[in-house]
Amino acid sequence: MVMKRWLAGAGLLALTGALAACAVDTRPGADGGQAAPAQRDTTAVADSVPVGLSATPPTATRAPRGFTGTRQYTIVRVGAFESGLSLTDSGRLAEVDDDQGRQLFVPTPLGGQKYLVKSYSRASAGPLCWRVHNPGNSKPLEVRAATCNADDPRQQFEIFAATGTTPSYLISNAGAFLRDSARSGLILEELGDAPPTSSFRFNDNGPAPAAR
Repeated sequence: MVMKRWLAGAGLLALTGALAACAVDTRPGADGGQAAPAQRDTTAVADSVPVGLSATPPTATRAPRGFTGTRQYTIVRVGAFESGLSLTDSGRLAEVDDDQGRQLFVPTPLGGQKYLVKSYSRASAGPLCWRVHNPGNSKPLEVRAATCNADDPRQQFEIFAATGTTPSYLISNAGAFLRDSARSGLILEELGDAPPTSSFRFNDNGPAPAAR
């Protein structure tokens, strides 16, 4: 009986030793072992894209909703305190904080992402349109009132959606962007590689006048 128990124990010990000899140490740095491949961290968060005005307008921008020539808008520069755009009684596009001039605008599509910007006052019978004006004497370009003419390139404005936290738009004509100047008010300026400094909100004010 004692002999059988000893033989059984010896056999179990030999089997255990054989299993230990076949085991492979997979710890990193152990002889004969190879470290297990590192698992990819799928919880990493992608770098966020900075938000701001695009230095270059999108090359394929859909017309903003409602810009079909059938709605009228007030236009406010993003960052303006209490001022809105007005085609003033003097004939120049400016920012005002009262009700002077024409402050209702109807961007009317001309095709190719270009618009004729018609301007109305609440009492006016017909529109006047935005037109680029060069005052000369090295002064910056400005926007002035003109009789509407869809074939005049100086009245063909482009309106692009600006990238930013607030829905807004960039306005340009032939590569010159509408912006605010501390010295000259609203001007049009070619920016080169510089990002646009002014964008504008269009606030819907209902149907455009019937005689649009």
